[in-house]
Amino acid sequence: MREFESNQAIDADEAPAGTLRIEDTGVELQFDELWCPSDSPGALRGPEGVLLNAGTITVADLEAATARCRDTGHLTIMQALQKMGLVDEIGALRAMAEYFKLPFEDVDAEQIDEHAFSLLPPEFVKAKNVIGLRREGASVVVGISDPADIFLIDEVKRRVKCKVSLVVVAPEAVQKAIENLAPTETPQIDDIISDIDDEDVEVVESTEAEVNDLEKMAGESPVIRYVNYLITHAVTEGASDIHIEPGDKSMKVRYRIDGILFEQSAAPWQLHAAIVSRLKIMSNLDISERRLPQDGRIRAMVRGRHVDLRVSILPITHGEKCVIRILDNRSIMVGMEQLGMAPETLALFQHQIQEPHGIVIVTGPTGSGKTTTLYSALRTMDGDRLNISTVEDPVEYELGFCNQVNVLDKIGMTFPAALRSLLRQDPDVIMVGEIRDSETAGIAVQASLTGHMVLSTLHTNDAPSSITRLINVGIEPYLIAAAVNAVLAQRLVRKVCPHCKQATEQAPAPEILDMYGIRADCVMEGAGCDQCRHTGYSGRLGIY
Repeated sequence: MREFESNQAIDADEAPAGTLRIEDTGVELQFDELWCPSDSPGALRGPEGVLLNAGTITVADLEAATARCRDTGHLTIMQALQKMGLVDEIGALRAMAEYFKLPFEDVDAEQIDEHAFSLLPPEFVKAKNVIGLRREGASVVVGISDPADIFLIDEVKRRVKCKVSLVVVAPEAVQKAIENLAPTETPQIDDIISDIDDEDVEVVESTEAEVNDLEKMAGESPVIRYVNYLITHAVTEGASDIHIEPGDKSMKVRYRIDGILFEQSAAPWQLHAAIVSRLKIMSNLDISERRLPQDGRIRAMVRGRHVDLRVSILPITHGEKCVIRILDNRSIMVGMEQLGMAPETLALFQHQIQEPHGIVIVTGPTGSGKTTTLYSALRTMDGDRLNISTVEDPVEYELGFCNQVNVLDKIGMTFPAALRSLLRQDPDVIMVGEIRDSETAGIAVQASLTGHMVLSTLHTNDAPSSITRLINVGIEPYLIAAAVNAVLAQRLVRKVCPHCKQATEQAPAPEILDMYGIRADCVMEGAGCDQCRHTGYSGRLGIY
């Protein structure tokens, strides 16, 4: 900005264009010298400019996102780009980090310094997605998910009360770290049931009094605490199912973790009936019915997040076996890039689900991650501009951006009936939970041929078998050729535990390594440790 003497007189007619004159002071501001926009798209400021310069998005993408921001009135450009599937959350965070000249870090809960973590209250960390990571000299490294929020940064500095170095982290990583590091009290089985004596449970004749006694006992504090402990502990351990099995004067509790069942400490067998009754009460089931199978649902809040529990009661020889399926939304909220697909497979799959019509089938056995793959595909679609609907039996996870229909055969709400109704609802994308019969397959094929994108699953061992299965259920081969765009087969395999992995002493034969395309000097295996329950494996990975 140029400086002028305060008594310098400038005639208004002589002032150059783009000049602001403040007559009281005689100071003139040259607009062109304050800021001059460039016509070059590369000069765009903000995280979106970083993406544009890097070639992640194009000028046309940016214009479409800007138009969407104007239409909605509440989205930022970066949010619009994510909604349109042009960039994922991690990519957006990396762009923000580069724009604000901050490093981006993947949060590992085991590498977080407990003292640095304790500098911020857990409630504040959870609500604001900020987390103390470690100390570096006189400063504390703090991870933050929104580096543009200067008020939040000031609040962090005020609470930490020392020099702060910021890094950008993903919100999901912060939430996972909170669950691993937040102090929790894990009660022992003996403490939970310490105030229950053997005489408190008596086996009496099957009368109405038995129902009343079980209902009363199921409402007693120790039984409630034990059931709550089972659910909380299973969610914390990452279990997908809880098995409560009665035996001859014994009770067994097992968790399914990474596809394998692990036995846990169980309460005395005398409490089995009361525990099952408590679960029935929570599921709004009939506790007086002990001869027929029953199915129910529990919505619970576990460690600050919503978890759906599907309860199945089955009468067996020594009582009622109870299996609780844990449906944790966190497990399906993963982007396409985090599924573990090879780059070429991911590119092909993304191309197929962006087609305007056709059928994309995901196949594999039960528990192979098919639902997670389909939900991840739906999340990449524009829920604001597309009418996305699902038909499931049952609806496992609630998605806010689409319409979900729950199949209920006993009232006539079958897959075909739901699909027929959906086709009158002006859909763009339809997800069918499973193609089970010829009628469902026929409607799905007709929907794809009339301009709808259909996503579905099949239970076959490999991708080619899906075509054979469709022919066997009665679909004409020429219709399959016209309707089916792609079939993706997948499995889940266990990963070697990172805490105890070591080079194997007996490596696989070279021809086996060549067959799988493995190029490595050594092959790792898990020795077994407390972190992996001495199995040598921790977590699972999708193969496609």
